[in-house]
Amino acid sequence: MPKRGRVLDKDSPEGAGSELLVVTTRAEGTADPNLALLQDALGHQFCDFDLLRRAVTHPSFVNEHPQDRVRHNQRLEFLGDAVLDFVAGEWVFRRFPRFDEGPMTRLRAALVRTEALAQIAQVVGIGPALRLGRGEEASGGRTRAANLCDAFEALVGALYLDGGLPAVRRFVGPLIAPVAQATLSAESDVDCKSRLQERCQAEMGVTPRYRIVAEHGPDHQKSFVAEALLNSAVLGRGVGHSKQAAEQAAARAASHSLANEAPAS
Repeated sequence: MPKRGRVLDKDSPEGAGSELLVVTTRAEGTADPNLALLQDALGHQFCDFDLLRRAVTHPSFVNEHPQDRVRHNQRLEFLGDAVLDFVAGEWVFRRFPRFDEGPMTRLRAALVRTEALAQIAQVVGIGPALRLGRGEEASGGRTRAANLCDAFEALVGALYLDGGLPAVRRFVGPLIAPVAQATLSAESDVDCKSRLQERCQAEMGVTPRYRIVAEHGPDHQKSFVAEALLNSAVLGRGVGHSKQAAEQAAARAASHSLANEAPAS
């Protein structure tokens, strides 16, 4: 049986509030098995299935199919970025009532950073559902962090348009909870480089410096190895998927090394 429903087309050229009659058949929702699996992972049956399809459509796909009048996901990404920032901030605010503004801001930033969203996108199953151009596909675009993050944000935008904030909250909350726990456990929401610099300057009058000593992997999944140095001595080494993340990891390792070397009081 066809599924009928009325939705507010907030993404229409006429502006928010334009009402459309949407008819979505079961066949439309299951023609692409990857999209069907993605819809199941969302826990939301789309009234406007085109929103879901558009959310996973990369601009490279549109460029190769101009005759099909296909729409890419960048507008939905713009909307989803704002909605996700709000929902993640609201989640942190409610979940951690004793946190002040600083810790809340750092944790929210950790939850919505590109690497975190790309990992969540992989868990959800966005990669197999991406609609890519041939060149983007051949260059590893299906696992590229930027593509996964963009599509996840677009997916949040599509979910907001089709189901409102309640649908987004139900979807996002369980996904960011383990990320928040891991972030807090690893203290990765704290700027380790700043803390190490403050300690070294206060105790030794020297500012630590960093160097990238190795790079591994293809461009779309590259990892970096960084060292934190005090004068010429290596205090710690760390690995990350960006140079900044590797330096933060090296600073964290250096802080642990200094703590272990400090004499017991």
